[in-house]
Amino acid sequence: MTEIDAARGPAGPERNAGGVSVWARLARSPAYRGLATLTMSTPRRQFWALAVLPILWVVFTHFAPLVQMLRVSLLDAYPPTIGKDPEFSVEHYRVFFEDQLFFAPYMRTLIFSTTLTFCTLLIVYPVAYFLARHVRRDRQILFLLLLLIPFWAGEIIRSFAMMLVLGNNGAINIVLRWVGLIDRPIPFMYTPFAVSVAIIYLTSLYMLLPLYSALEKIPQNYLEAGADLGAGAWTRFWRITLPLSLDGIAAGCTLVFLISTGVYAIPVLFGGPNTTTFAETIAGFFHVAGDRWPTGAAFSIIMLLTALAVTGVFNRGIRALQKDKHR
Repeated sequence: MTEIDAARGPAGPERNAGGVSVWARLARSPAYRGLATLTMSTPRRQFWALAVLPILWVVFTHFAPLVQMLRVSLLDAYPPTIGKDPEFSVEHYRVFFEDQLFFAPYMRTLIFSTTLTFCTLLIVYPVAYFLARHVRRDRQILFLLLLLIPFWAGEIIRSFAMMLVLGNNGAINIVLRWVGLIDRPIPFMYTPFAVSVAIIYLTSLYMLLPLYSALEKIPQNYLEAGADLGAGAWTRFWRITLPLSLDGIAAGCTLVFLISTGVYAIPVLFGGPNTTTFAETIAGFFHVAGDRWPTGAAFSIIMLLTALAVTGVFNRGIRALQKDKHR
């Protein structure tokens, strides 16, 4: 036996028994083996063993609050008063349909969100196209990270940064006065223009990533084959690039629209009396006494269902368009 072997201790089973880790002992235990056999014996059991925690996370962090919101919207009062059990009621939904005061911010939000989604698509699509098709592949990640740097900061920080750009003494007015185009500041703030610019700025990331992912996956030989067949640049874009990027357009527009319908901080910080959104109306019910909370919850459910219906119709239209393009 060498000196090294002597320093390591006795060889064989006695040394292994003394050096077995806790995890090795656990793996050898009958209980662990029985549990592993029970959960991993078939592909279906393996799937559920891996999926149970993510499913529970989604249920308790995403669906449970919505279910609670729906429950509150169907109560006559919330929080319930001592000595009185809450009763089922749909009166809070009737308030929306009977009072025309709430219809204006509701329609304004839908029109506003649809318009901003379309504008965001027009602005971001060329950026995603240039990044995916005209930047060398080994530099795409670098350029993408540069575009994502502003989004590393929080929403409030980016909102106040945009206020510094749009303010009377902001960057835009300073540049316009420096080049001699204006004599006094242009009041950008507290206008629909300011709200639009801020929302597009804050939601552009959710449009950029799906578009870039879809455009980057288009094989280059498709475009080369189209060029060989005599198709010009516009024809190749219309017949090849655009149809193959419809999935990215659908995903990006869905994300931006859903976020725009529920955005609250931007209209409050950048808007004025003429830019009141439905999210501000809903928040008003939660800022007062508790007996108005069911009305705010009912309005939230109405806005959620409307947004989901609009995005569902939009995605159905995208799928129909894809089928037409493939014929």
